[in-house]
Amino acid sequence: MTDTPASKGLSPLMHDSLSPFPHGFFTRHGGVSTGLYESLNTGRGSHDDPSAVSENRRRVCAHLRARVLVTPHQIHSALAVYIDAADNDTPAPEADALVTDQPGIALGVLAADCAPVLLADPQAGVIGAAHAGWRGAFDNIVKSCIDLMVETGAIRERIRAVVGPAISARSYEVGADFVAHFADRYLSDADLFAPARTKGHVYFNLPVFVQRQLARSGVSADVMDMCTYEEADTLFSYRRTTHQGAHDYGRQISAIALPAADD
Repeated sequence: MTDTPASKGLSPLMHDSLSPFPHGFFTRHGGVSTGLYESLNTGRGSHDDPSAVSENRRRVCAHLRARVLVTPHQIHSALAVYIDAADNDTPAPEADALVTDQPGIALGVLAADCAPVLLADPQAGVIGAAHAGWRGAFDNIVKSCIDLMVETGAIRERIRAVVGPAISARSYEVGADFVAHFADRYLSDADLFAPARTKGHVYFNLPVFVQRQLARSGVSADVMDMCTYEEADTLFSYRRTTHQGAHDYGRQISAIALPAADD
């Protein structure tokens, strides 16, 4: 689309499998936030200027040609919520996945190392967005999202999914307790762990684990191989800013929309 004042400077990553719908894995570029949050910080939970966050979210909504942008109050759960109506004053539902079949609504999730997942059944006109940190992925938030999409009218075999930028296996170092926790339920995923430089620690491949959880629910997915920790100029990262001693961090948004009826 041609840049407008609302979308100029935005640089979302796109994926062909989701192309029937306006969508984007938005980077940190194209917003109005400054300093630590430069520039497209969409996290209301950050200590950024709320007016800057609101403007950033407005730009994302306009870029997607949506009437309203809905994001959940993320709680690292396996809870998915159907959105049937919303406006800019609607409280954010406590959940980690959203589903809708209503035109004009954009669904988004925020992340700064966790894996964002966008999903769509183009024929049914059903979309979903899920936030999969390790805990949500472990409890299978993507299954909850897919099941709710099917309840809403999607056909499981038609659902397309993309796992967006997240912390990669090259940078996600975890301890022995983490490994033991996974081994109790996901022994077959032991190959997703690799020795780390720190004694007693390993690296974990979160994006591929999320991809496998999608496959277990009958949905094949592509993974964008972009690491939030490594791509400092492009993406926000909680872990990177923590290692740098920063007091807070920005959040990027991944969002998908159903075009308004008059589009």
